[in-house]
Amino acid sequence: MIPDSNKVLPLRIRILLALVATAFIFTLGMATGFGVHWYLTRGNPTVEEMEQFNLFWEVWRLVREKYYGDIPAAPTPVYGAIRGALATLEDPYTVFVEPQPRALEKADLQGRFGGIGALVTRGKEGEVILQPMPDSPAERAGIQSGDQLVKVDDTIITATMKTEEIVLLIRGEVGTQVRLTLKRASLTEPLEVSVTRELIETPSVEWRILEQDEAIGYLRIRMFTERTAEETRRALQDLLDKGAQTFILDLRGNGGGILDAAVDVASEFLESGVVLFEERRDQPERSYLVKPGGLIIQQPLVVLVDGGTASASEIVAGALQDHKRAALIGEKTFGKGSVQLVFDLSDASSVHITVARWLTPNRQRIDTQGLQPDIVVPISNEERVDGHDLQLERAIAYLQEHIAAGHRQNTGDDK
Repeated sequence: MIPDSNKVLPLRIRILLALVATAFIFTLGMATGFGVHWYLTRGNPTVEEMEQFNLFWEVWRLVREKYYGDIPAAPTPVYGAIRGALATLEDPYTVFVEPQPRALEKADLQGRFGGIGALVTRGKEGEVILQPMPDSPAERAGIQSGDQLVKVDDTIITATMKTEEIVLLIRGEVGTQVRLTLKRASLTEPLEVSVTRELIETPSVEWRILEQDEAIGYLRIRMFTERTAEETRRALQDLLDKGAQTFILDLRGNGGGILDAAVDVASEFLESGVVLFEERRDQPERSYLVKPGGLIIQQPLVVLVDGGTASASEIVAGALQDHKRAALIGEKTFGKGSVQLVFDLSDASSVHITVARWLTPNRQRIDTQGLQPDIVVPISNEERVDGHDLQLERAIAYLQEHIAAGHRQNTGDDK
């Protein structure tokens, strides 16, 4: 993920954009629309469809002949046409993705890419700022936090360039070199640095034993990628080895990702049963079952959720809630319970088409509704900024109360 620290948007808009960018979102033109139609129907456009489409070319010929002003170069008009056609579906998740965002989306879901290991952010005037990650190729090459990117190889970086365009210039095949020209506040002249690209992995899971209570293992999943299931199992085993007896699964701000990864993660906490049901048009209902061998199927567990918990992360939270395996603590989740198939197209763009909807094990519809926490704990933006995490504090207290109650029951203290 390439964050832009200077874009501050309302939470729901940020989450919607994140869904559109990462979890199954964004061809070539209206002609590509016919290609999509072929995918769905395995047939050619009808005569009626062809005749209706002639109207588009009739309008565009008039624009080319009469319009007073600059006409965008291809494929911009074609991209706009397909977006307009998809907008008539009134589905925010059936969308078209241009080649550059699609390339970044693939890398995000894979959890690895060839790059230099630096975050790309924007300054107040649109300037591009680099922040190297610890022990990354960028840091070892001498790039410092706050360096302004002026040029990548021979391409001059401008304030009007899209962030994803710049990121893709920096990324490339592992073992190749990229030449960066930088502007540093302490230097009067630009600085040129060559960096050899390495395999950069972006972990989707972080974990630790909590300082507040060393019996509690904390696990946060930021996104469901191809590596999340493996990372989650490794994290849980490490927490067990370090003495964790109870667990907090933090899914706040997790916009979703790959369904199979979500099923695998839910299976680490469930002994048996259904993780979710899937409804498709003209097909029987499909159930996804718990996979055997979960590491944490009996230990006390709570799940943290908020308005940024969406899609695949709602699948995990909903399954654990319906099976009464864990209490949900926090705020109502986003409410994205639809399934998109992604069709990669001939110019490396893609179209994402909603083909199904998800239901929790109790057949609760997630889409547009979200999940209601068992314990509602609101948190303000000011508290987030100050690092005062009321939701985490409530989860810790809940687990401590749970353990204390179990101890009293086992020792007969409640008589």
